[in-house]
Amino acid sequence: MDARLTMEAAITGMAPARQDRPAARREQRLPFTIRVAGTEEQLQRAVDVRYRAYGRHVPVFAEKLRAPEAMDRASGCVVLLAESRLDGEPLGTMRIQTNRDRPLPLESLGLPDWLQNRRLAQASRLGVETGRMGTVVKTALFKAYYLFCRQASIEWAVIAGRPPLDRMYEALCFQDVFPGELIPLPFAGNLPHRIMAVEVDTLAEQWQAAGHRLHEFFFATRHDDIDLSLSRPEATALPSAVPSLPRPMEGAERRAA
Repeated sequence: MDARLTMEAAITGMAPARQDRPAARREQRLPFTIRVAGTEEQLQRAVDVRYRAYGRHVPVFAEKLRAPEAMDRASGCVVLLAESRLDGEPLGTMRIQTNRDRPLPLESLGLPDWLQNRRLAQASRLGVETGRMGTVVKTALFKAYYLFCRQASIEWAVIAGRPPLDRMYEALCFQDVFPGELIPLPFAGNLPHRIMAVEVDTLAEQWQAAGHRLHEFFFATRHDDIDLSLSRPEATALPSAVPSLPRPMEGAERRAA
């Protein structure tokens, strides 16, 4: 069966995922690859997708995203790039940052106790090209995010979603960090966002219990087209742990800083 049709069925709920035998993993080829942008050329291709995606929704802020940001090259960060296997065209991108070397941008908000002194990974700068394939690419990028978190021993995946994109994260079982609040983020054009998080180690169980339609795609299917290895030695390595995290400021102290 065509991989694209299979994934589209899973995403739309037309073919519920089987969850009775998760150990019976199968292999599936994707019509695109996802890898770490390990060269300047690959990074620029990711940035181009990012710029176009943001330009469709927040054109004023998008003008600041024409070139790579300093964070794209920072230690503890990787930029993912999805490219078509047919013609090599860039299809999507996501940046992932851990708090291994420095606090995450979201930590400046003063996160609640259950996220303090935890190994965190923040996904940001998500962008995909338009068209039917975009939904599939976006789903696969989130699987890559999950796989990154597992490999890096991340405890909580955190993300900021502006309406209506926040509903997509809610559908993936992300929960509100600050219930009922929309917080303007300086690093996201001061647009109001929901701050959300999901526990990495329990995500599979959450989805299985809920009968989530993407459970099989994420947890019972092997996708070799998602490759998180690095193509250049100086690029950011996947952290195996976040050692010796500094004592975080209390919430009130942080908000006042």
